Amino acid sequence: MSKISVVVIEDHELSRIGLCAALRQYKNIDILGDAPNATKGLEIITSSKPDVAIVDIGLPDKDGIELTQELKQSQETSEDVRTKILILTMHKDEDAVMAAFAAGADSYSVKDASVESLVQAIETTNEGNSWIDPTIARVVLKQSRQPKPSSTEQSVEIKSGNTEDRADYEKLLETYPLTDREMEVLELIVAGCSNAEIAEKLYITVGTVKTHVRNILGKLCADDRTQAAVRALRSGLID
Repeated sequence: MSKISVVVIEDHELSRIGLCAALRQYKNIDILGDAPNATKGLEIITSSKPDVAIVDIGLPDKDGIELTQELKQSQETSEDVRTKILILTMHKDEDAVMAAFAAGADSYSVKDASVESLVQAIETTNEGNSWIDPTIARVVLKQSRQPKPSSTEQSVEIKSGNTEDRADYEKLLETYPLTDREMEVLELIVAGCSNAEIAEKLYITVGTVKTHVRNILGKLCADDRTQAAVRALRSGLID
């Protein structure tokens, strides 16, 4: 099995060195480089083209949100391998979390997560699925329930090209209802579980989980797990 190439962008030197050292203990992770700021980080990403870039949201020259926006914009006009972004943050307030979502990052984890959890996030992100730390997921889903969305939340909706309201989601689910098993999988997605964790909890194979995830995304007309989770909350499908 090929290794997952990773770049770490973190301004705190001890945290960066410690994180790289910890990740190097995993045989399926290949650390290509690290950087203390966004400028150097973008240079490394551009030259090494890693599978996943772990980006601290609080960088000194420009924050991780701006770095993510710049990288995503540059990738839209390039046919090169697209690096996926895993935002790493200590921020759990609604504005910071929703701003990170609006930037278009692929996955989101808190800094105090265990190394095992971070490796799962890297693996999930590399597979093309979104990883949402349960703490962050709760903030996003709480925000999605607000009757009047904030400007940051509106930017998420605009970015995804979706302006459907709750009634539209409900109509969609009436036409394409989720099965009981798909509901179980969706609830675990909302909780931030990886495919492997879902398989373990439901006593099914990872392959079966992937099939359920594809069906859920299709029925909810969602591009990824993050969007599916938000739409499930907007429709009232998950409380």
